[in-house]
Amino acid sequence: MSEVTASMVKELREMTGLGMMECKKALVESKGDLKAAEEQLRIKSGAKASKAASRVTAEGVVSAFIAPDGKTGAVVEVNCETDFVAKNEDFVAFAKNTAETVAKKDPADIAALSGMAIANGAGSMSSASVEETRKALIMKLGENVSIRRFERYATSTGKLSSYLHGSKIGVLLDYTGGDAALGRDLSMHIAASKPKSIDASGVNPADIETERRIAIEKAREAGKADAMLEKIADGTVQKFLKEVTLLGQVFVKAEDGKQTVEQLLKSKGASVTAFRMFVVGEGIEKKVEDYAAEVAAAAAAAKV
Repeated sequence: MSEVTASMVKELREMTGLGMMECKKALVESKGDLKAAEEQLRIKSGAKASKAASRVTAEGVVSAFIAPDGKTGAVVEVNCETDFVAKNEDFVAFAKNTAETVAKKDPADIAALSGMAIANGAGSMSSASVEETRKALIMKLGENVSIRRFERYATSTGKLSSYLHGSKIGVLLDYTGGDAALGRDLSMHIAASKPKSIDASGVNPADIETERRIAIEKAREAGKADAMLEKIADGTVQKFLKEVTLLGQVFVKAEDGKQTVEQLLKSKGASVTAFRMFVVGEGIEKKVEDYAAEVAAAAAAAKV
């Protein structure tokens, strides 16, 4: 049996990203065989990840990365179970490195991304894959960690901009014309006003039809003449489209309080090609813990 030294523990920790005590125990059990210890930890890490996979991950962070040349970029949402873990530096670093990996490697989907070598945050790629790093993080933090979604943009003629509002809202923007300040202002506007699309062509027709139907029914109940209903509905729909489309919205930093994003872009000789916004946990049903009910149930069970 080889003696387990501090340097061996340190090396195994660097290879796996797991705690020192876990690494030391694995080395002792493998009789100092570094490779066997690594395999053992990966097996345990994978098992723990599988057990955690069913737990809801509605917390987390949004992270973004844009290459130094400004031509490729990505935004990702990485989830965990609690806000406490979402603030952990290793978890935040994993999200940042995942965003960089997406930008550099252009994966087709999350499954493809999982098998890729993950960026190490220093401009190069790690020897570990995204999935191996995720599983090691689960082992270390004791919570389920999942990559929920990502978006990647690559432009040859335009520019990219990103904005993170804290760590809960992230925007990636592809635009042409204007300067970096305009790109940041537009990204901040999107985070604040949350448009559904650039213009009316990107709005779900079902949403438009719903607004039209509601407007007609409200007008009818208000006693409006049937001949006026369609005209009233048209006005309501146009108002709705101004509220939910980027070009129709009033720019959040408009000095006169009236200038729309479309007017701003025209004044700068700029245009927006695409944008994507992620909000952490959006659309995920969070489990509501009723601790009082749990205590009551436990007390009742104890009496049986």
